Amino acid sequence: MKVKRPAPFILVSTNHGTMIVNRNDFNLVENGGYGLGYQLLNTSSFDQEEIDFALALLNFRRRYHGAGVLAIDCGANIGAHTIEWGKFMYGWGEVISFEAQEKIYYALAGNIILNNCLNVVAKNIAVGDFCGKLNIPEPNYYQAGSFGSFELIQSESNEFIGQKIDYSKTHEIEMVSIDSLDLKRIDLIKIDVEGMEERVLDGAASSIQSHKPIMIIEKIKSNESNLKNFLSSNDYSYYPMGLNLLAVHTSDPVSRHLSTDGNSLNLE
Repeated sequence: MKVKRPAPFILVSTNHGTMIVNRNDFNLVENGGYGLGYQLLNTSSFDQEEIDFALALLNFRRRYHGAGVLAIDCGANIGAHTIEWGKFMYGWGEVISFEAQEKIYYALAGNIILNNCLNVVAKNIAVGDFCGKLNIPEPNYYQAGSFGSFELIQSESNEFIGQKIDYSKTHEIEMVSIDSLDLKRIDLIKIDVEGMEERVLDGAASSIQSHKPIMIIEKIKSNESNLKNFLSSNDYSYYPMGLNLLAVHTSDPVSRHLSTDGNSLNLE
């Protein structure tokens, strides 16, 4: 006998390619809604301008530093950035993507294969300031919620994502630092980890000093002053980029292509 059950994860044709998306991935607010799924199902794209900007940055890193570009996606969700980066860098670059939520990671891995991004490695691991274990709860993926806004660690300021999260019920996941990966090259790091941005930077300090990657760092749930102090102390210039900070090392020739506000590029 077949059991009647909901089907939250569906296959959708998007501007990024065919993707597995949770149709419940949204939080409705007064002026509409938000969430990766909300954007994909209503516009077929997720933050397309930000993605296009990142692709241009990757292309500049290739121009100035040669093929073999490596990009790291911390907090990849189902892979909108990851998929675009992987397709764009076919033959000359690779992507490492981290997603801590197990069920979202399954969708990420499926999207990587559906789009034949064989230059991408996905890991169901959290990124932080040390290597060890982290106990996290799990959202209800059968109910509405902006799953990309879900915070792994409980605090007094946790965002309401459209459903209440029970932090008393957790499971153990692995956490690593970027420094522990001992990578030979890093060109771009996107850090969108819902309040753990400072911890990721602390755990990547040696790699950042060695490789001087471009960084796109979400700032809305972290102490912006602390982020800027870290960047300044490592000889980075930073620019507002929507909900993020764009950080480019002062020695990187890519910086000469940036406008004063960092939101546009001279592509010549």
